[in-house]
Amino acid sequence: MRVSKLASPLFSFTGISIQNCNIRAADDLASSSGGTQTYLGRPWKQYSRTVYMQSFMDSFINSAGWREWSGSFALDTLYYAEFSNTGPGSNTSGRVTWPGYRIINATEAVNFTVANFISGDSWLPQTGVPYSSGL
Repeated sequence: MRVSKLASPLFSFTGISIQNCNIRAADDLASSSGGTQTYLGRPWKQYSRTVYMQSFMDSFINSAGWREWSGSFALDTLYYAEFSNTGPGSNTSGRVTWPGYRIINATEAVNFTVANFISGDSWLPQTGVPYSSGL
């Protein structure tokens, strides 16, 4: 699965919100001696939007967090954000400094919850799928 999804036009409400997840390497990569590193995503299209929040990130996440697709392509139109993540890969001090990357607070993060981002409270209960509505 690609983590970054197309969100066009500029004011579209599409994207990926990853909340309350455990982001860990597969067993074969975790046990490799090469220290496999990966990224949270990269902008393969303009207006890409991805938010990670309240998730555990293991040490295999590269300290930059995100990677460009091709030079500066889409770096000024993307929206990549992180909120209240934990674990060794969640340290944001070495993250990219792109115009569209941000560390958000709870006021902004609530927009990417199940209740607000996909209006989950109006349809998920009927499915029987367990979920967390808010932060």
